Amino acid sequence: MILADKIILLRKKSGWSQEDLAEKLNVSRQSISKWEGAQSVPGMDKILQLSEIFGVSTDYLLKDSIELEEYVEQESKSEESSMRYVSMEEANSYLDLTQNIAHKMALGVAMCIMSPAIIITLSNLYLLEQFSFSENQSQAIALTLFFITIASAVVIFISIGMKFKDFEYLKTEPIETEYGVSGMVKSKMKAYKETYSKYNIIGVTLCILSVLPVILSSFADKDLTDGIGVIGTLFMVAVGVFMLVTVGTIWSSFNVLLQEGEYSVEGKAKSKVVGSIAGIYWLLTTALYLFISFYYGAWDKSWMIWPVAGVLFGAVAAIANLVIKSKK
Repeated sequence: MILADKIILLRKKSGWSQEDLAEKLNVSRQSISKWEGAQSVPGMDKILQLSEIFGVSTDYLLKDSIELEEYVEQESKSEESSMRYVSMEEANSYLDLTQNIAHKMALGVAMCIMSPAIIITLSNLYLLEQFSFSENQSQAIALTLFFITIASAVVIFISIGMKFKDFEYLKTEPIETEYGVSGMVKSKMKAYKETYSKYNIIGVTLCILSVLPVILSSFADKDLTDGIGVIGTLFMVAVGVFMLVTVGTIWSSFNVLLQEGEYSVEGKAKSKVVGSIAGIYWLLTTALYLFISFYYGAWDKSWMIWPVAGVLFGAVAAIANLVIKSKK
C-alpha cells in the first residue's frame, strides 16, 4: 500500500475529513488532496506530524511493504463505504441545475408575496364600479385567482424539489469531493461574487424602501389609495425578494459543495433540528395568515404577517441553535 492510500485509510479510520486533517497539519485542503491523489508527497516534517497524529510509525508511512492489521483495514472499508463522494461530473450537474432553477424558485416566492395584491386590486375595481358582478361574485373571483396563484407557486416548489431529490444528500450528509472539485467551485464562486453582492444590495434596498408606497398613500384622502399603496409595497418586496432568492440559491450551492457556513458538517447536524422547527413554524404562520384574512377580511393588512414572521424566524433559529449547543 502506497503512502497516499495509507493517509486516506488512517484519516477515515480517525473519522476526519480532508479539511480536519489539513487544519491539524496547518496545510491547505488542496495539499491533502494532492497527497491522497499521489500527485505530491508530504515533506519529512509533515511525515513526522502524520506519524504523531495517527499514532503510527514513520516506517509504516514510508514503506509500501508494511500493512496495518486486518481489522484496521476492514474498519476503514466500512467507514469509507459510509462516506458519500462527489465527482466532478456530479458537482457540475448540481451547479447547473441550481443555476437553471434559481429564477423559478424566486418566481414562486414572489408569486406568494404578490398573491394578496390580486384580492386588493379586484376589490378596488369593484369599488370603482368597473365590474358588472355583485360583491359576492367579485370576492369569489378574487379568492379563486388568489388560490390559483398560490397553487401555481406550490407546483413550482414541488417540481423543483423533485429535480433536487438525487442531490438531497449534499445538504444532509458529510461528503468528500474528488480532487479538483473544490478548486472548480471556488473559481465559480469568485466569479459570481460581484453579481451576488450587487443583487443583494438592490434586493435589500427595495425591501427597506417598500414602506414608501404605504406612507405616501396615507397622505391622500381617498380610500382607494390605501390599496394602491399596499400593492406598491408588495410589488417592491416581491422584486427585492426575487433578487435575493435568485442569488442566494446559487450562492448556497457553492457552500453546499464546499461544506461551508450552514452546510458544514456541524451545520448539517443542526439543520435537521432547525428544519423540523421551521416546518412547524411556517405552517402555523400560514394558518394564522389565512385565519386573519378570512375571518376578519383584512387582506389589505394581513400581508404584514410575513415580514414580521421572517424577522422572528431568525430569532427562533438562533434560540434553537443555542439549545443544540447547550446539549452537547
